[in-house]
Amino acid sequence: MLEALRRGSQGIVVKLLMAILILSFAVWGVADVVTRIGHTALAEVGDTEITPDEYQRAFQTELNAISYRAGRRITAEQARAFGLDRQVMNRLIGWAAVDAEANKLKLALSNEKLVEGLQRDPAFHGSDGKYSRAALDEIIRQLGLSEAGFLALRRKEELRRQLTTALTQAVVVPEAMVETTNAWREESRTIAHFDIDADKIVKVEAADEAKLKATYESHKTELMTPPLRKLAVMVLSMEEMKKRMSISDEEAKAAYEAEKASYDVPEKRRVQQISFPDKATAEAALKAIEGGKSFEDVAKEAGAKDTDIDLGLITKAQLIDPKIAEAAYALAKDGVSQPVEGRFTTALLRVTAIEPGTASTFDQVRTKVLDKLAGERAKIEIRKVHGEVDDGRAAGLPLKDIAAQSKLQFLEVAATDRDGKAPDGKAALEIPDAQRIVTAAFAGQMGVEQDPVDLSDGGLAWVDVIGITPAAEQAFDQVKEKVVTIYEKTERDRQIKELADKLVARLAKGETMEQVAADAGSAKVSTTQPIKRTTTPQGLSRTAVAQAFALTKGAAASAESANGSTRTVLHVKDVIAAPAPSKEQVARISKEIEGNLENDAVAAYVTALQQQMGVSINQAEFDKLRGANTP
Repeated sequence: MLEALRRGSQGIVVKLLMAILILSFAVWGVADVVTRIGHTALAEVGDTEITPDEYQRAFQTELNAISYRAGRRITAEQARAFGLDRQVMNRLIGWAAVDAEANKLKLALSNEKLVEGLQRDPAFHGSDGKYSRAALDEIIRQLGLSEAGFLALRRKEELRRQLTTALTQAVVVPEAMVETTNAWREESRTIAHFDIDADKIVKVEAADEAKLKATYESHKTELMTPPLRKLAVMVLSMEEMKKRMSISDEEAKAAYEAEKASYDVPEKRRVQQISFPDKATAEAALKAIEGGKSFEDVAKEAGAKDTDIDLGLITKAQLIDPKIAEAAYALAKDGVSQPVEGRFTTALLRVTAIEPGTASTFDQVRTKVLDKLAGERAKIEIRKVHGEVDDGRAAGLPLKDIAAQSKLQFLEVAATDRDGKAPDGKAALEIPDAQRIVTAAFAGQMGVEQDPVDLSDGGLAWVDVIGITPAAEQAFDQVKEKVVTIYEKTERDRQIKELADKLVARLAKGETMEQVAADAGSAKVSTTQPIKRTTTPQGLSRTAVAQAFALTKGAAASAESANGSTRTVLHVKDVIAAPAPSKEQVARISKEIEGNLENDAVAAYVTALQQQMGVSINQAEFDKLRGANTP
């Protein structure tokens, strides 16, 4: 329970029904009306259906959100690998249950309340912090909704909020839970430890044929050949498409002139800033500087360190506050500004270094200009070719024929495993993003058309599975060398564990760490500083730390070593109780626990609704959508 509470503030919050507005809109789709008649239902909650289209839109929206947060494109295959498909389905089912209950209870929301909620929501505020119709229109445009469709979805979200808020308002955090959580988190321990020197102590004798065959029989599964797939791959790379773009010098020069400033090297200045609570204090500090006191001494008196005042060598554009930027770039070197009343603070500024900017010429940046223009045009061309490929796929053409028509790279991979390796151990596909393409292939099925794979350069790849070779057992003689390796490692690990258990038993009888360490081939016993359970000091694995915090003072145990090659024997020398929490800690822990209790309440409520209404999932359709049940 305590570990769950600790993770609560770090992981994805499970407030199924209290998600922010935009996610809710996105998950429920971008069509004003979803026609279900004639569609195969993916799931049913009572009388409410969830269609494949709803699921696909929800999955894609969540994938886009994750990619945005990660700062890179996450593929659908990667997302499925960590369970996003199941999370999306569970969320859709939960929301469907709550919507059905809201309808049953005849919950309603007036137009006036709906508008008030929109105007209060920061998502629809402009840069001045006030409600902006333009901001609302932009979000509606991004979602691809009509205004009526948007308002209908907003109303649905507000009704969900009404229903679930009633559950969470009654949550009270017990004081004992706060105290227990703090005690668990803030307790520290001192741990003595050493690693068993396996190279000195452990001796693995060569195994006879009988032992090797017994090892073979018990490890047949991991000794099987990997499942293989034969693939047809068509690649539309950004780099290749850029080569096709024809750009004249006149076009390049025009583009350069239009964006000349972006090719220039801007001036940089090393700016120092002392912040003050008000203008009067800043003026007094300026007088002190003018009277001979150093800028650094004034900063110290204001409670700032040297590292606090240095903003670094930065361009004017990198200074977020416009007033600060203007003042800093108006100063001469080593000059100190008048008090500047910026957006966030009142400050004195000093410039200690100036690196002049340099203007570019077309000839200097010609290659960059051409590359940028080619990239912009290639993006448009990629969309055009994408459409041509879709037409070819719709007409039933194989990838090889489509590649010939559109002059795209086509490759046929005779056999590859999940790691992109051919049976001979070499790379099966030697192109950029090969593993991404192979992963997509193993997420699909033979005969089922897949979405194109997003490539890291902005291009696309299409992959069809045209053959499957299932995993197969290998004869003993084929894998004998691997069997020997497995036997030796297993026997080595067994001997290490057996020795570790004996050493721990001796410690329990009163021998010292130094005495038992000598019989483990270890020359030194190390002792940590007092550490908390979330700390991983040098020389200890996470498993060892967790083991140490499960022991009482004076107890000993063993765990996997930090490098994973042996075992660490550890002894808890001291247990230091957590100090009483500060008011800030109590507030933070209480808020965290409250969030977890609210999550539990909402999750229990949704589960009860689902049990009451009944949930059925079309597993075959779901597997088809997520590419499951494939070798």
